[in-house]
Amino acid sequence: QVRLVESGGGLVQTGGSLRLSCAASGSIFSINRMGWYRQAPGKQRELVATIPDSGRSDYANSVKDRFTISRDSAKNTVYLQMNSLKPEDTAVYYCRADIKPHYLPYSSETYWGQGTQVTVSS
Repeated sequence: QVRLVESGGGLVQTGGSLRLSCAASGSIFSINRMGWYRQAPGKQRELVATIPDSGRSDYANSVKDRFTISRDSAKNTVYLQMNSLKPEDTAVYYCRADIKPHYLPYSSETYWGQGTQVTVSS
């Protein structure tokens, strides 16, 4: 069974930094795209950043100059370095990964983590 587990969320002051991690585990054949999404209270879930197995990363305009997404393929882990945090960054951050499981290696499935809370105080 494939699982995504996020960590690194918490409470930080405006201008501070946090580093989120998301580790995929289980019967994984391969991982293609990984990414981070967030959902603030009363709002829809939105893209923050994505990173493919090979190629250019994408960022939401609101975080482009402040956040950096990276991955460690050997650890099946994706990271989100968040700098210069603002109160509007407050949200639950969700990890997403497109994964080919060992039991179905010819078809990708989308997996979501349970989310980690990021709160930025003013």
